[in-house]
Amino acid sequence: MARKRQLALFCLNDPGNPGSGYASLGSEVEFLAALAPFNTAPDGSPKRTVGTEVIHGPGLAIEYASNQTDIRQAILTVIEEDLAWPVLSRICRTLHWKMQDLESGQTFG
Repeated sequence: MARKRQLALFCLNDPGNPGSGYASLGSEVEFLAALAPFNTAPDGSPKRTVGTEVIHGPGLAIEYASNQTDIRQAILTVIEEDLAWPVLSRICRTLHWKMQDLESGQTFG
């Protein structure tokens, strides 16, 4: 079985400057609304009271801190590469977000 790949999902303050810091991906409501058109949403399980929430999309799962007013980054797990990459490409292109491989440091999007 192939190992699952993990990436950080984020948005830069200045897309042309990698050292510009993270911009907000939005509040939890805005974050979920931004991902909804990409068939990525909570699975309907009860909301946790502390910690993190997980949402699911085609071939992927996204974990984010649910106790923050603004989401600055999320951890993305690629479960099925053939399904996930086209969706991730569209998310990054449409929302101007980026992904960074947690092992290699390579940035996409």
